[in-house]
Amino acid sequence: MKLHFITALLGIGMSATSLAAEAFRVYAPASKTQTLWIVDALPKEDGGLELKLAEKRELGFNGRVIAAHPNKPLLYICGGGKETGKIPGAVVTLAKDGAYSSHRRVDLNDDAAYISLDRSAAFLFGVSYGNGRLNAYRLGEDGLPGKAVATIDEGKKEAHCVLISPDNQFLYIPYVKGNLALFQYRFDATSGMITPLTPANANPPVGTGPRHLVYHPRLPMVYFSNEQGIGLSTYERRPDGQLVLKQDIPILPEGMSKEGLSASDLEITPDGKFIFAGLRGHSQDFDRIARYRVNADGQAELLGLTPAEKIPWGLALSPDGKYLLVSAYNGATLTGYRITADGNLEKAASLSWDAEISDLLTR
Repeated sequence: MKLHFITALLGIGMSATSLAAEAFRVYAPASKTQTLWIVDALPKEDGGLELKLAEKRELGFNGRVIAAHPNKPLLYICGGGKETGKIPGAVVTLAKDGAYSSHRRVDLNDDAAYISLDRSAAFLFGVSYGNGRLNAYRLGEDGLPGKAVATIDEGKKEAHCVLISPDNQFLYIPYVKGNLALFQYRFDATSGMITPLTPANANPPVGTGPRHLVYHPRLPMVYFSNEQGIGLSTYERRPDGQLVLKQDIPILPEGMSKEGLSASDLEITPDGKFIFAGLRGHSQDFDRIARYRVNADGQAELLGLTPAEKIPWGLALSPDGKYLLVSAYNGATLTGYRITADGNLEKAASLSWDAEISDLLTR
């Protein structure tokens, strides 16, 4: 569920002749146990993967979403709550090898369904599902967030993602369910100010419910998982920041009901060739990972659906883009899939961990 701020891979106690350069770690806050999970992920020569718990650290609050600083060994975690200005969060400092070193509690304005940093790593963004507000916090030289320099309230609940464009100029905030909207803003990377575009709402089609988004690494294309539409929307991003709908891709077998289903997180591979999105079977036994190929013009086509553990909620790619990591919210598992050359997913490893983990990242 996030923009990848990965600058280096971690060698975790492996020999120089093995796959040390491709070893990495997975970080995930667990709201039920108020902990931070750190998992070692060790690729094998045969394409397999070994997942094992490295450590589990007490946070003291129900962390739900996570982001990473691109240059500093810092992780940002936000939890839930109702008291404005006192929503619990933490900034975690990592050791050189990626292990936990310490963490510092911080207070944020609102709960967050998603947090991310701008491309200059000067600001932390958060959007609230509970009240729909967008906050931008300036980061100090130590990487800690100060007071919000911008707060946007559109009068809608159920905001679900905030991710800056590759040129650091535009923000897009999707709203789901009955609050359906896709708001567009210009971002000033010097002041942190956020200004609505005209028109402000890209007006996604009725019934789609754009939830999470990713950007193509080279083309001016933006992709959204459709929470209610159970598919993928593709948009072209014009030079002025306006989004223009290009595709609304359905993925369910013909005649299948959408009742009790919803899409979740999505990721795009670093080379822009493939997109993966979670499909949650809340009241249907239909938990899947949707696989898409991205064509030369940036438009996408469905490759197929891969079975997943119960309620695939959070997705993350390994730093080298060779593995997809998926957290099963009800199934209480972390599953690693190897991504094949044709965009297929081959299950490579599984690890039992806490239920209700909804977000994760790799480093």
